[in-house]
Amino acid sequence: MAPRLPLEVASSPQLDDDGHPRRTGDLWTCVAHIITAVIGCGVLALSWSVAQLGWVAGPVAMVCFAFVTYISAFLLSHCYRSPDSEKMQRNYSYMDAVRVHLGRKHTWLCGLLQYLNLYGIGIAYTITTATCMRAIKRANCYHREGRDAPCDANGEHFYMLLFGAAQLLLSFIPNFHKMAWLSVVAAIMSFAYSTIGLSLGLAKTIGNGTVKGNIVGVAMATPMQKVWRVAQAIGDIAFAYPYTIVLLEIQDTLRSPPPESETMQKGNVIAVVATTFFYLCVSCFGYAAFGNAAPGNLLTGFGFYEPYWLIDFANACIVLHLLGGYQMFSQQIFTFADRCFAASFPNSAFVNKSYSIKIIPWGGGAARCEVNLQRVCFRTVYVASTTGLAVVFPYFNEVLGVLGALVFWPLAIYLPVEMYCVQRRIPPWTPRWALLQAFSVVCFVVGTFAFVGSVEGVIRKRLG
Repeated sequence: MAPRLPLEVASSPQLDDDGHPRRTGDLWTCVAHIITAVIGCGVLALSWSVAQLGWVAGPVAMVCFAFVTYISAFLLSHCYRSPDSEKMQRNYSYMDAVRVHLGRKHTWLCGLLQYLNLYGIGIAYTITTATCMRAIKRANCYHREGRDAPCDANGEHFYMLLFGAAQLLLSFIPNFHKMAWLSVVAAIMSFAYSTIGLSLGLAKTIGNGTVKGNIVGVAMATPMQKVWRVAQAIGDIAFAYPYTIVLLEIQDTLRSPPPESETMQKGNVIAVVATTFFYLCVSCFGYAAFGNAAPGNLLTGFGFYEPYWLIDFANACIVLHLLGGYQMFSQQIFTFADRCFAASFPNSAFVNKSYSIKIIPWGGGAARCEVNLQRVCFRTVYVASTTGLAVVFPYFNEVLGVLGALVFWPLAIYLPVEMYCVQRRIPPWTPRWALLQAFSVVCFVVGTFAFVGSVEGVIRKRLG
């Protein structure tokens, strides 16, 4: 039951019905947040994924994942408010919704997987950014000295540390509601590098005078190796699509009226259609250009060498996008940690007290910021650990596959289906209930297959 607010608070023009500062998000900020969450480093692996699956199964798999993502988002968007409460209580996060609809045990499962996935995304984004920054250096070297020049391929660890330092600074953004500008910039960057990847693939296909690739994709030495590759490709596609773990946080930024779920569903349609269009174009033209030799990372695998400045710009756009994308996901962990520490140590000055510090130490009107010691320590350790693990496991395609497959079924399918059934009071064994459960079972089989294949890829790379 949501707490009843005093009349003067509930009716204040500066506050929403829950006493929080009035939300100002609209359809387009919603779309920007979604695109920032969805179009990330996963798009760079899609040409490779299509190469493993072939001309038929590759595009079909992406369309299927787009449909599954839309259904998952549709189900979850209805769970933002709890109709059993007098005030239509808001569920501010994915975990809040699970707690209200499914209870404590499911909440623990959700929290474990959700935060593990968010943490893993931070690792993946660190790997990708370092790869892109190194690609800029190599592209300039190839342009100056020729394609056969022994250009230095090292430096990834330095770039990972540089990205980690930048994220440490960005980690002190106060909360998710202060990030609209960062999401807009990141969304623009994602469209920029996706368009560049599409254009380069199209230009190379035209230059080749033929469409490369075949129906069955890359041939492997044994059938089992082909199975593992297909599984890993599905895992990479699974990583590229779902955004359900941040959907309710995005929905919580939307103003009302109209109802948040209505705006969210419109945003879902626009964002899923836009991202699917880009995904299909980038992946298919990349495969048409390179065929079975499609690189694991379209813009850093050096299938493209010229124009070098455009490749540099595309990789710079990726870096800027991932700066925002990292924060989009990590802010949830920061918020959760802040709440846990505050609840566990209510009287601790280390946890609860903030200190006002001048950003510029001179001048009477200098800007100030609030510093909390617990936040400084936790966020520093968090960023340092994601950076350290990226250094240890710098395997782009394999890491994406594991992360995508690990959470695809439990977070993107199972929990939204179960919450929707509770929310809409769908009786067991009715046609609608059976259809939703069948949808869940099919996705479970696909997710398990992709996870096993992706883990095999990581082990093989690490041992090799």
